Amino acid sequence: MARKLTAAALATLALSCAPETQKPMKVRALVLSSNGEYVPTEVELKTVTDIVSMEGQVVRLQGGAHIRMDSEDPELHAARTEEAFGRALLKDAGRPVTANYITDDQGVPWPADFHTWNLVTTYYNFERAWDYFTQVAAMPPAELPRTTAYYFPEFVLADSSDQPQRDNAIFFAPVKAFMVLPFEALQKAPLAINAGIITHEYAHLVFNRRVYDGRALPEPLGNWTGAGLNVIKSLDEGLADFHAYVASCQTSFGCNTRVLATSFEGPSVEDRDLSKSWCMGQELYQQLHTASFSTFAGREYQVGTILASALYKASAASAGDRQVLARAVVAAYSNTDPAKPGLAQLARMALDDPQKFTLARALRAIVQHIPSGHDALKHTVCSNFATHLRIPVTDLSGGEGDCPESTTINDCSMTP
Repeated sequence: MARKLTAAALATLALSCAPETQKPMKVRALVLSSNGEYVPTEVELKTVTDIVSMEGQVVRLQGGAHIRMDSEDPELHAARTEEAFGRALLKDAGRPVTANYITDDQGVPWPADFHTWNLVTTYYNFERAWDYFTQVAAMPPAELPRTTAYYFPEFVLADSSDQPQRDNAIFFAPVKAFMVLPFEALQKAPLAINAGIITHEYAHLVFNRRVYDGRALPEPLGNWTGAGLNVIKSLDEGLADFHAYVASCQTSFGCNTRVLATSFEGPSVEDRDLSKSWCMGQELYQQLHTASFSTFAGREYQVGTILASALYKASAASAGDRQVLARAVVAAYSNTDPAKPGLAQLARMALDDPQKFTLARALRAIVQHIPSGHDALKHTVCSNFATHLRIPVTDLSGGEGDCPESTTINDCSMTP
């Protein structure tokens, strides 16, 4: 959590009216420092247009919403379009949040209460995630227009419990928005303050936009039940962790292979540590390729961690390699070139036969989007895919831009 403000710091602050929004806007947020603590830090919000209602080019924060998913809801049954489905889920759209500030003698606004600290830091973290994808991963900003983030909504999954969900931050495709849920059990950093978690969730938005064409109800998720669904869900989770890792390397804390560490502790952190040499065990391999998703659910995070760890190990040596690989991953999400189709096109071709959407074919798409001139990186990526994910080299090679036949498989024994 954040350090307490000192009496000396508080003495320099004075109550003020709502500060005038400027671009960029200097303000204080809670930022993870190089020593691993969240500290009040002066930051610039480059895209905010209203510092009180916390909205801007990247995200609009909305409070007081009520979102309910209930399979018995007649409004859901009556919905015939994605828009109607979203309206049926959103029982109350809420209202703009209101942030409160005090201003120091340099004219820099400081959040005046906990929720304002949380709101400002949330916007800052979304802005950094947007900046990562538009700058490092080279996505056109037009592909990432402003998204709503429901702040502390009442979110009920009625089929499992009538109690509102807690302790989570998620991208929820059915309403095409983020949710920052109230926290209850978490005693460490709230999830919205954790930049890695926000980047991970923003990566799900990017995956949805490119692989699922921005659909609230993607066809692969609705049509598939087994191996294809297991694979595409695992890809979504693993690639989100990889993006969160690469984005962390731009911060003062530095490259962070343990995205959950400042908000959680214990096995949930250790089991997602990308620096470990995770390997696909026989039992997990069989589950991935043969189990229904109802049986496999939860294990997509294990496969995802192995995938993210393989990408981390391939690109950890240099910032240049990380950028090249991050861009290759995003480029591989969608490509209409029949010589190297993206994940969106592979999924579309497999809608009627999800067995065709295999992990090997999806990973080949990533390899094919590593640009020429990066042969050493491609060789390392291929070796890690073959070694850690039990992919036969023959399934990764054979065509232009594929893995070289010289791809090696090394020893690997640590299974999640």
